[in-house]
Amino acid sequence: MSPWLTVVGIGEDGFSGLGKQARRALLGASKVFGSQRQLDLLPHCMRGERLLWPSPFSLAPVLALRGEPVCVLASGDPMFFGVGASLARQLDTDEMNVLPMPSSCTLAAARLGWPLQEVTIVSVVARPLAALNAHLYSGVRLLVLSNDGSSPAAIAALLRERGFGPSRVQVFERLGAAAERCLDGTAEHWPHEHVADLNLVAVECLAAPDAPRLSPLAGLPDTAFRHDGQLTKRDVRAITLARLAPQPGELLWDVGAGSGSIGSEWMRAHPSCRALAIESDEGRQQLIEHNRDALGVPGLQLVRGRAPQALAGLERPDAVFIGGGVTREGVLHHCWQQLRPGGRLVANAVTLQSELALVSWREQHGGELTRIHIAHAQPLGEFDTWRQALPITLLEAIKPLDA
Repeated sequence: MSPWLTVVGIGEDGFSGLGKQARRALLGASKVFGSQRQLDLLPHCMRGERLLWPSPFSLAPVLALRGEPVCVLASGDPMFFGVGASLARQLDTDEMNVLPMPSSCTLAAARLGWPLQEVTIVSVVARPLAALNAHLYSGVRLLVLSNDGSSPAAIAALLRERGFGPSRVQVFERLGAAAERCLDGTAEHWPHEHVADLNLVAVECLAAPDAPRLSPLAGLPDTAFRHDGQLTKRDVRAITLARLAPQPGELLWDVGAGSGSIGSEWMRAHPSCRALAIESDEGRQQLIEHNRDALGVPGLQLVRGRAPQALAGLERPDAVFIGGGVTREGVLHHCWQQLRPGGRLVANAVTLQSELALVSWREQHGGELTRIHIAHAQPLGEFDTWRQALPITLLEAIKPLDA
């Protein structure tokens, strides 16, 4: 089967900058889809009908023309945060031909002299700006795909708020065009409130001396979270996440999420990790919403409700953490039933009643129980002594592959 669809990456230099194969495809197409800016780059001599993407965006008009010679225009590399990637999820590879141009990130890296493989690339195109928070480490170089002309100022404000005001910020407008321009400054003193809508932001991250130090590893300090006291404390959280063992693309249920600390750190383990935080208390729901944004995981999904009722109809998880509600009838059973084969269930208990519930469950289903004792040195008069925190009983069970 020969491809009926050609996805053409087009730069700011327009039709004249395309190769022969891309020009031939556009000249032979019956219909060409793209944004108004992209369609305006084409010559008047083209016979194909020019069609704007529908609003809200949909691939349906393209897919409805299956079999006709159709072209889709994309900016730069269509498979890099572009429409080509969306089409590839809908079509077989032999139906589509992709002809890329250098992406905006490739062009920016060339201007800056940055090795592209050493750069972190983040898109805030129709995505929450808070996702940047997961990538802010001193010395890191970021290339940020902007949503519009207001994005650079918003990025500078976020950097200042997180203690990265000294970071150098450069904004590239209309990369590859004759009107290309670069604006330079720091996040602390960013003077450009509005720039061209088509822009890319380069950031050399530099933390101020008093900026919070947040590691990408599990076990963030308790002060990284807003909470009302219901928080899996730092050392226990690190142990718990090690037992949950997040893997790329996996889904976690954080049941009785409290402040959402386990779900947030699970998602920080890899950009493709997902989590559902199940919480019934309205005040704690607000804490979860704050923490997920502050820690750069705005995709953490909040499920407002009480387990086990709130668990009905949710996507089956690869791992489950139960931080509260283990004594509630049906919670452990439902979580175990919905857990995918090979998945991990981890539950923590503080009270005698919740510990008994874990012991009883283990007798039926197996698993491993661990007692965690942690003590902190604290003053006692003129001396210091150990103050024992409440002991934690941790249950870890792995669901059999044939279950």
